[in-house]
Amino acid sequence: MSSENSAPRWHWFLPTSGDGRNVTNVIDQLGQTSMSRPADVEYLAEVAKAAERAGFEGVLTPTGSGCEDAWVTCAAVAQHTEKLKFIVALRPDAIAPAWAAHQSASFQRLTGGRLLLNVVTGGDPVEQKSFGDHLDKEARYRRTGEFLEVVKRSWSGETFDHEGEFFHLEKGGLRLGFGEVDPPRVYFGGASPPALEVAARHADTWLTWGEPVDTVAGRVAPVREKAEAAGREISCGLRIHVISRDTEEEAWLEADRILEAIDPEQVAAAREKFARMESTAQARMTDLSHSSEGDALDRDALVIGPNLWAGVGLVREGAGTAIVGSHQQVAERLLEYRDIGIDEFILSGYPHLEEALNFGENVRPLLDAATVFA
Repeated sequence: MSSENSAPRWHWFLPTSGDGRNVTNVIDQLGQTSMSRPADVEYLAEVAKAAERAGFEGVLTPTGSGCEDAWVTCAAVAQHTEKLKFIVALRPDAIAPAWAAHQSASFQRLTGGRLLLNVVTGGDPVEQKSFGDHLDKEARYRRTGEFLEVVKRSWSGETFDHEGEFFHLEKGGLRLGFGEVDPPRVYFGGASPPALEVAARHADTWLTWGEPVDTVAGRVAPVREKAEAAGREISCGLRIHVISRDTEEEAWLEADRILEAIDPEQVAAAREKFARMESTAQARMTDLSHSSEGDALDRDALVIGPNLWAGVGLVREGAGTAIVGSHQQVAERLLEYRDIGIDEFILSGYPHLEEALNFGENVRPLLDAATVFA
């Protein structure tokens, strides 16, 4: 578990499905994003440079049909930054593990070691099938575990044969190594029992979404115990949004503005999509924001803890909660998560460009001071 004076890692989010001041569905009925700022290289580079200026170590990119491909996008945006790392999301159904190992090494060599890898098993059976993946949930997690086994073995530099359930290699291994840089850290999220097994055996950082602090503490303990039983240590990370303003009143006014811009039809469409998904973590996010039909668009009904608001999850899949408050309150809430074992934070806010700078200028100094003088 993190000690109270340890320094967490801070990351931001790269909105590769588009950006804007409002929260909307990641993808609409016609397959077109409805965000006001398109996810072109020029804008994403601005977000990345803002994150770098704000002192974030890296930026997370999502994967799926509603966003640009993470590998391609991050390779392009990396050329516009100097030190920022890229947490590239990929799914094991999209690429063979030997190629993933090769691409990882290429990215590391060409960027001077600025790759972090986020492996996503996938939880929407409709989308999985649209890409040709017809495995059920249990099989997908078995494949993810085998995928990471092959990737990490490839990174080790050995030449090997592999005969598994999903992948078969003869004389596998990297022909070109990592040069002067190390292999990337592996990030992995999931809340179901098979997900925790994969995390414990293969991930360097296990990711969870923002629930009340006591609940997250209960999530962290089992995955650390499983990793320890497997002879490994694992870092734990939190993916959450922030709405930080000079005063708490101003922050909640911003949350109100976001809520007022959400179309009830979007909420209904999101509910329909979330209901078909097989992700345990997504079901928990959905429960937090969709607990009451009558109160779904009531700001107060969506407050689930001190300064913790579930309004984002009304329409956004994945991370659906935000810390809302003054800069001091946001810092205090984040430090509470640190104190129960969160080592890394992946944050975001709408719009991602302005909010990265806002966080860097107003919240980060408070966090750094608390870490130094704890």
